[in-house]
Amino acid sequence: MRVIGRMLFVSMIAIASLGAMSEQRAEQPANDDEIRIGNVMPYSGPLSEFGAIGQAEAAYFDMINARGGINGRKIRFITRDDNSDPANALELTRNLVEKDDVHLMFGSFGTPGNIATRWYLNEKRIPQLFVASGDEELSQAKAFPWTMGWQPSFRSEGRIYANYIQAYYPKKKIVVLWQNDQFGRMLYRGIQEGLGDLNRLVLVDIAFDIADEHLEGHVSILKRAGADIFVFLGVPSTASKVIKLAASLKWRPVIIVNDASASIANAMAPAGLENSAGVISAAFLKDPSDPAWKNDPAMKDWFAFMDKYHHVESTNNTAALYGYAAAEALTQVLKQCGDDFSRENIMRQAASLRDQQPSVALPNIRMSTSPNSYLPIRQMRLVQFDGRSWQPFGDVIETAFTEGAAR
Repeated sequence: MRVIGRMLFVSMIAIASLGAMSEQRAEQPANDDEIRIGNVMPYSGPLSEFGAIGQAEAAYFDMINARGGINGRKIRFITRDDNSDPANALELTRNLVEKDDVHLMFGSFGTPGNIATRWYLNEKRIPQLFVASGDEELSQAKAFPWTMGWQPSFRSEGRIYANYIQAYYPKKKIVVLWQNDQFGRMLYRGIQEGLGDLNRLVLVDIAFDIADEHLEGHVSILKRAGADIFVFLGVPSTASKVIKLAASLKWRPVIIVNDASASIANAMAPAGLENSAGVISAAFLKDPSDPAWKNDPAMKDWFAFMDKYHHVESTNNTAALYGYAAAEALTQVLKQCGDDFSRENIMRQAASLRDQQPSVALPNIRMSTSPNSYLPIRQMRLVQFDGRSWQPFGDVIETAFTEGAAR
């Protein structure tokens, strides 16, 4: 069962009001016959392309229910549209907890919304699991024991690109175009930290807004800087535009794009496969549009799932694959709960993952957690687009993460 609601709240909710909130509800009764999961997604607004994550998660739980549910209980996935607004995210989350009585919040998208709801959920002792953000601030086990990330951290990903540049292009000049929000900022911070004293090699960096209408001017400025390496940090729809713009200006630097933008279907192909050939990125999940995985058993399961449970225009959406993988991870946690679906046990099991391999992850990418380690996936692979598929190179990279580093 699923409920997809679209609600818009115009009142701003202050974090300071937390102290006045109602007392925490009692735990759900043991004979409850469903598991209620709350979720907040940007189904509308500037980041609506990532609403595909929530839609795929809803379809995944439909599949689980069709197979009998989890330990005899059906999943009720209740997902709401926050329009990419943190104030909406907080109000919607409060309603999911206090009116829909969800057992947990799962996979809500974005750093600002998850940070806005984190204090409330930790005060209420509601699991906030596998948030769809790589911000290290959302994986602080000691400070916020009810909030857990899932994907590799943005800062660690940025460090991977910095290390790659130092290893393969020492002393080469760099320009950076980064999305002006917490997401882009953390990626760029990782690059700056990884470069260290070599930050002087960054000739120009330009921050852009998600709805920026001046991309052509930005790319032109970056080209005139005379750099050898162009780093883009943003979303797929913008990545496709800037790769195409660079080609139209006859600018052929080494192009590096972040993982979230490294989609063949949503970035490389729209930019032109010939224009995208040679692009470097880092990844932890397979790309469903990559022909390299055509005969992979897990990807065959993915396409069968899309055909039967998630009828959408394209089966090659990497955001949808992300949602599928995250829902699979949560399903594993819930299976480990046995007959005890108390919030405490859900959180306990989430912090007890041992060397789990997500089915659609790249080889040797695994999930592990402990009560002191709240970032399940800490490995990535460097990949290069050859005009047709992503070719991995080098070893699996164990990303660095230090508890409290983002605070």
